[in-house]
Amino acid sequence: MKIKSVRARKVLNSRKKPTIEITINKKYSAAAPSGASTGEHEIKAYPTQGIDFAIDFINKFKHLKGIKIERFQDLKQVEKLLPIIKGNPMIALEFAILKAASKNKVWHFLNPNADDLPMPLGNVVGGGAHIKTKEKPDMQEFLLLPEKTDFADAKFANEYVHKLVGEKLGGAKMTDEGAWAPQMDTISILDLIKSVIDKVEKELGVKIGIGLDVAASEFFDGKNYKYTNYSKKIPKKNLTVKEQINFMEIITKKYKLTYVEDAFQENDFDSFKELKRRTKTLVCGDDLTTTNLERLRKAKDSINAIIIKPNQIGSLIKTKEAVDFALKNKIVPVISHRSGETMDASISHLAVAWDIPIIKCGIHGKERQAKLKELLKIKKELK
Repeated sequence: MKIKSVRARKVLNSRKKPTIEITINKKYSAAAPSGASTGEHEIKAYPTQGIDFAIDFINKFKHLKGIKIERFQDLKQVEKLLPIIKGNPMIALEFAILKAASKNKVWHFLNPNADDLPMPLGNVVGGGAHIKTKEKPDMQEFLLLPEKTDFADAKFANEYVHKLVGEKLGGAKMTDEGAWAPQMDTISILDLIKSVIDKVEKELGVKIGIGLDVAASEFFDGKNYKYTNYSKKIPKKNLTVKEQINFMEIITKKYKLTYVEDAFQENDFDSFKELKRRTKTLVCGDDLTTTNLERLRKAKDSINAIIIKPNQIGSLIKTKEAVDFALKNKIVPVISHRSGETMDASISHLAVAWDIPIIKCGIHGKERQAKLKELLKIKKELK
């Protein structure tokens, strides 16, 4: 495929915030998502001059025309040509290029021998930075992760639990990610989700694990983890680092959590390592690692799972390096959406092509469903 034309424009993401969409050869378009909760180590979404500068720069930049893209590594040419355009602009550009090179069959272009789909990790209840109400849960996401099964069955199970949890909450609002947003404490939410899962597992015969994205950096003050909705009896509670480790161990074992993300602040490699030692769950880094190979190397012994967000590092070449390192070192890569999403489903293709076993893309909402529906479409195309 030869790049003949490149056009950038501004569009709105699911949070009604501006993001960038890029179209290659007048036909193949891709848009980048944006995060509400971002790690201090991830690169900036846009150049210092802002999104408008990036769009204008790309539209005036002539040197992309004529570049041939015949394999994934050819994207290195693009990254070398545009060193000042990183973050969202680069990811939107590279996604669009891959769509053009593959005629929208990105997974097949990257790995024609791919033969499996990831399991969906879905957000059923939200809190933290994703909710504006005062009595919100301190933890950012309460998640569902079916055990390995048919993808369509796993998708349905997550949606069914989401529906029943909503009925039990009765009138709760939703977050930007399509998760329920009740004014409840962590323990009460876990109890509610567990009761619903117990019912659904018996009804559907699909095992469903509970997960948490704690996003602990959001409520760490440099010394303590400051909970404002810790429990019904004790709403406000400050936990030391050791107490946070103990608390996470207790709820992981009590609720048989299968996945725990960012349980500690983003530079505390030792606490992640200790939780991994004490439990059998997937201890996942996101703000800790920010899809950055150097951070991942440092965290190698501290975690056994890592969130993969291409726009955290602003390069698909570097994203692939992080995925490869994780797989080689028995760290489970989890490719993930962002809170401010678009209809672009490129991460679904990357999950299949790169043998990523889990995709975190929400449950409810058109932008989340776009990723799940794309996987159902890919399922029909696999050998």
